Amino acid sequence: MLVCLQQSLPSAQGADGALTTPTDSEAVRYHYGPKDLATVSFYIFIAVILHAVVQEYILDKISKRLHLSKVKHSKFNESGQLVVFHLSSVVWCFYVVVTEGYLTNPRSLWEDYPHVYLPFQVKFFYLCQLAYWLHALPELYFQKVRKEEIPRQLLYICLYLVHIAGAYLLNLSRLGLVLLLLQYPTELLFHAARLFYFADESNGKLFNAWAAVFGVTRLFILTLAVLAVGFGLSRVENQVFDPEKGNFNTLLFRLCVLLLLCAAQAWLMWRFIHSQLRHWREHWSEQSAKRRAPVAPRLPARLLKRDSGYHENGVVKAENGTSPRTKKLKSP
Repeated sequence: MLVCLQQSLPSAQGADGALTTPTDSEAVRYHYGPKDLATVSFYIFIAVILHAVVQEYILDKISKRLHLSKVKHSKFNESGQLVVFHLSSVVWCFYVVVTEGYLTNPRSLWEDYPHVYLPFQVKFFYLCQLAYWLHALPELYFQKVRKEEIPRQLLYICLYLVHIAGAYLLNLSRLGLVLLLLQYPTELLFHAARLFYFADESNGKLFNAWAAVFGVTRLFILTLAVLAVGFGLSRVENQVFDPEKGNFNTLLFRLCVLLLLCAAQAWLMWRFIHSQLRHWREHWSEQSAKRRAPVAPRLPARLLKRDSGYHENGVVKAENGTSPRTKKLKSP
């Protein structure tokens, strides 16, 4: 019950109304239910174990060689864990999206809504995502995160939980997969850039690449959300609020989903612009301070003619120890 997925669809209704069991050649479909809580709880412990393995055998060994400060050490551990997670999630999500045909057929993101019954790999992906972000909450205590960093990380975790759980429970799993496929590579690039920066502070070019990708990703996410929710779902014939059948396709539902997505993207963009402006101000202040710094005047190189011999008590001695002769002044 804990390891395997629950809430499967064991039988289907035939043309004569009788229930038939699907054969081995037919794909088994799943839907969400209360038994998913037990599965997610089990995989939370798996995520904690994997987190500890990555921390002990990879990140701790690297951080010891870098000799980082406490602040940088905490950020290094955070980015290291997220690089591993985002990299595996991008590969896994891309495989699911391609094999299910969501990229080749964009209309499938909103056609035949509600998408109540999910393939095995789609449901397993969502449960693992929920388990990981839920496990990140107790990790804030285990990793001894600074109090100043806790509000930022809590908000970061809650945003992912709300979006992933919302897509799973509101039967928008196909759209949620494509949006995660757009979001995760941007996060992967950012945390990889931080790791390279901590290893060598001269490696800052990846931040420029991330800044360019970040804005483009926000544009693609908003465009896809408006296309799928605003235009696609509004043209679906079945627009009746029916929670028992998993149908939430109403005008109020579409407006709330779009408002949530637009608000999240706008908030992320505002934080990005604010952070970029702050870095630019710091950079220009450093440059101006260097320009205003007084430069020590260079003394012209003068060739000084030294008398032969050496000095003793302020008197120039010749090499043989006698005092040099004083020159007689000629009378005019």
